[in-house]
Amino acid sequence: MKVIALYSIKGGVGKTSSAVNLAFNSAKSGYRTLVWDLDPQGASSYYFRIKSKVKGGSKELIAGKRDLDGLIKGTDFENLDLLPADFSFRNLDLILDTKKKPTQQIKKLIKPLAEDYDFIFLDCPPNISLLSEAVFEAADILLSPIIPTTLSLRTLEQLTDFIEDNQLHNLALIPFFSMADRRKKMHKDIMDSLVKRYPKILNTAVPYASDIERMGLERMPLGGFMNKSRSMDAYEELWNELVIRSGE
Repeated sequence: MKVIALYSIKGGVGKTSSAVNLAFNSAKSGYRTLVWDLDPQGASSYYFRIKSKVKGGSKELIAGKRDLDGLIKGTDFENLDLLPADFSFRNLDLILDTKKKPTQQIKKLIKPLAEDYDFIFLDCPPNISLLSEAVFEAADILLSPIIPTTLSLRTLEQLTDFIEDNQLHNLALIPFFSMADRRKKMHKDIMDSLVKRYPKILNTAVPYASDIERMGLERMPLGGFMNKSRSMDAYEELWNELVIRSGE
């Protein structure tokens, strides 16, 4: 089982749409796939038409009174399940802080699912917090979407520094370009320069496109309402790169 966290310090970078579409491609490829929506906004849950509600909320979940297996919901897509968000997830930092080993709690909850899933995608809220640190401990890969802008690059540098400072040697940080438009000179220049600075960055860039925005209207991954598009091709290529990087 591989755990892939879609994470960025900055919001609005295409994190959730990427989690949903990559998970869709994983399931389409025959892998048993789970998305855990950790963001209290519940965007991944919304895209899969599943109510953002976890019985007992985050408090009972972290306390071990609720097994993840009993909270998982099936989606409309084969091989693809969802652990929905809950608005109480906004308090996860406070609840984790009451535990003896707070950064180990997400990993502990996921561990029993190893025989049921090949890939688990964590759709994470932005900002660095105690929950983020718990995600970093649980994940094999930290997949970070980067818009080709100065502020987005700054957050990548902050994230890189945090991982190095905290000696998270087992965590692979893999950035990729999101909402990219090579017709814009600034986007093109930043993308070209960043490839040289971060050789681990994925080759595929997800374009800025209206069909990704339509996901909110259709409430499903791109492959659920389209047969072909440039964005679909990008996510499929991104997934293929990720499979190679993950060693699967």
